[in-house]
Amino acid sequence: MAVSNDASAVSSMDFKKCRKFHVFLVLVLVFVISYSVSYKWSISGRWRETVRRKVNILIWHWPFGNISTLQRDECWDSYHVPGCNLVDNRSLFPQADVVIYHNRELQNGVSKLPLDLPRLPAQKWVWLSLESPAHNGDLRRYGGLFNWTMTYRNDADISVPYGELVPRTTKGNYTIPAKKTLVCWVVSNYQSSHKRSTVYMSLKSLIPVEVYGRWANKPLNDDQVLPTISQCYFYLAFENSQHTDYITEKLWYNAFLAGTVPVVLGPPRANYEAYIPKDSFIHVDDFASITELATFLNELASDKERYNSYFRWRSDYYVKLFHSWSEQFCQICQIYERLPPRKIYDDLDSWSKHEP
Repeated sequence: MAVSNDASAVSSMDFKKCRKFHVFLVLVLVFVISYSVSYKWSISGRWRETVRRKVNILIWHWPFGNISTLQRDECWDSYHVPGCNLVDNRSLFPQADVVIYHNRELQNGVSKLPLDLPRLPAQKWVWLSLESPAHNGDLRRYGGLFNWTMTYRNDADISVPYGELVPRTTKGNYTIPAKKTLVCWVVSNYQSSHKRSTVYMSLKSLIPVEVYGRWANKPLNDDQVLPTISQCYFYLAFENSQHTDYITEKLWYNAFLAGTVPVVLGPPRANYEAYIPKDSFIHVDDFASITELATFLNELASDKERYNSYFRWRSDYYVKLFHSWSEQFCQICQIYERLPPRKIYDDLDSWSKHEP
């Protein structure tokens, strides 16, 4: 009996061990299968993500004929934008996901749309212009051709403002350049019919305004612009026409980068305040008359503490400008998946003239 009981006990123990081993094998098998499936989906997901981000952008013609030499992987090498192929070889038109056309060259006949070439249904055409509606010409012939707009306007599909303020990671100290001139203005395209010309003529009869540029026969080369403007208390950042969001380099570059206080003439004050602090600029429309404006500028220049208050924003922000067209074009890849996939501008002319 003892032997029989021992054998039974051993058999029971072996069975329990075997069952535990089988359970262990099942758990291992489940883990391996789960890991394999998970890894497969992970690889598949990463592959799809890579494909999703791979966007081929063709520049049909360079804006204003300013041809740039593209590196083999321009967007990544220059701006660290991944999965973005930026090319300007027209033979790659059939493979392009996006084709960019600058309005100026279309209007003056330097370039034309490739309407004779077969266009892939998924290919997107981008209408590009940083000009105001007053200088875009007649766009009625482009109805039904373009999918996306790329302009300075905030409501464009691809918004490219002339500049922006970027928050600093740490507080910065800014030294205001020494001043010796009350007001200055750089202008080459002077037309008496412009509102800015009328304001200038009234202002210069009240206070001294130093004018530079071709119109004044005092041209400045690139190296002279900022140092010259920096010596002025105020800079006339006057736009050649007044339209929503049309705030150009006259503010961002000529005034802000030079280190002077801009006196602006363009869209309403509220529109400027959507981009820059309300106490960083002076708007012509803030005054009932040009005489009041002139008096204010004289008084402000003589009050150092009050004048310096217009620079307080510089401790929290710095000015960012785009330095090349290719940098702007590469940004398209970063928002490509968020752009409307089936949009068509049936009346581009009306859209361009509409004030949002």
